[in-house]
Amino acid sequence: MLEGGEWHKVESASLAAIEQLKAVAPVPLPQSYLSFLLFSNGGEGPLPVQPFWLCLYPAEEVMQIEQSGTFREFFPKLFVIGGNGGGEAVALDLRGTEPYPLVAFDMIDINLSESVQTIAASFDAALELIGHDEQ
Repeated sequence: MLEGGEWHKVESASLAAIEQLKAVAPVPLPQSYLSFLLFSNGGEGPLPVQPFWLCLYPAEEVMQIEQSGTFREFFPKLFVIGGNGGGEAVALDLRGTEPYPLVAFDMIDINLSESVQTIAASFDAALELIGHDEQ
């Protein structure tokens, strides 16, 4: 996974954490995302597109965010799985149909048409970008 990329990996998620995350998620999560958590339960590295740095949250933190509803009021149907470490959140965009795009949004700009930017058409497609610098 992440051939030739730079990724600051952490220990893998437990199977129990993956099952708990699946239970709180509003939709079935992409298998590639769940597999990534088994490879690295969070971590960070570069992206060649906006927001240029990706900090994926551990499964436990994603569960906590979803259960608390932190983003639900102003950023509905954006399932937050990380950030960029500088004011942007990274989420699976559940406003459409599968595969769900991976997007970034400015956490203080509630105008979704302005703040949401697509990183990749799906988490599978994002795997081609994660860990690579600007081209």
